[in-house]
Amino acid sequence: MNLLAIDTATEACSVALSGTGDTILERFQIESRGHSNLVLTMTEDVLWEAGISRHDLDGIAFDSGPGSFTGIRIGLGVAQGLALALDLPLLGVSSLMALAEGSGVNAVLPAIDARMGEVYWGCFAARAGLPEALASEQVCPPEAVTLPAGPERWCGAGPGWQYRSAMPAEVSGRVDPVDETLVLRAAWVARLAVIAFGQ
Repeated sequence: MNLLAIDTATEACSVALSGTGDTILERFQIESRGHSNLVLTMTEDVLWEAGISRHDLDGIAFDSGPGSFTGIRIGLGVAQGLALALDLPLLGVSSLMALAEGSGVNAVLPAIDARMGEVYWGCFAARAGLPEALASEQVCPPEAVTLPAGPERWCGAGPGWQYRSAMPAEVSGRVDPVDETLVLRAAWVARLAVIAFGQ
């Protein structure tokens, strides 16, 4: 399945193309502004590298947030425009679920900076190799982050963990290690979307 995935929800901008087998081609760049200038060029680059055209695509996925309102709007706009023009199915994938996928661990709390002193966060455990939400995704001040029933030990992933010192001791004490450098990538959106389309 030739699936194009777009991620513009945070400071990273990336586009990935999942083709036959496990091969995923990706363009990725950290750029706080300018996603609208990058995303179409990245799309053309991965299609060119794969040797296919837009008409060879079978579906399009995008990072549906949470994240930057402007960034999500850019990614959705491009994905929706391509899907409508090419008459392709369109699928939104959660930012937090994609971060959980990218973390590669069994019990993870992905967190993204929501600005204004708040974090977007969720709790995921691996089930059959895929992240499964153990509770609803939330946005709140770091002091209000809680853990659901489930694993005793967790890993933290994503830039929202810069607020770890403000989180309750009951949370921060059970989360180790933490990788706050982990940034969203379209390749993780693509991996989840391929499975969802297959189902």
